[in-house]
Amino acid sequence: MIPLAVLLLLNAAFNALVWPRFYTRVAKDPRARDENGRATAFLKVHAILIAIALVLALVSLVAGIAALTGAL
Repeated sequence: MIPLAVLLLLNAAFNALVWPRFYTRVAKDPRARDENGRATAFLKVHAILIAIALVLALVSLVAGIAALTGAL
């Protein structure tokens, strides 16, 4: 179970580090806002995808901790 736990924890760390930084780049992209400053579909879709990735990071973290403690 240790290799599974390590993989899950690495996955959680990667997602938690990479996706928020990606969001800042997407939010600064000229396609993210229209001429009135409202969020475009480009920004909304990326925000949803990033939110899903962060939820999966949380699930990976919980599963990794469960694998380490033997709860899986």
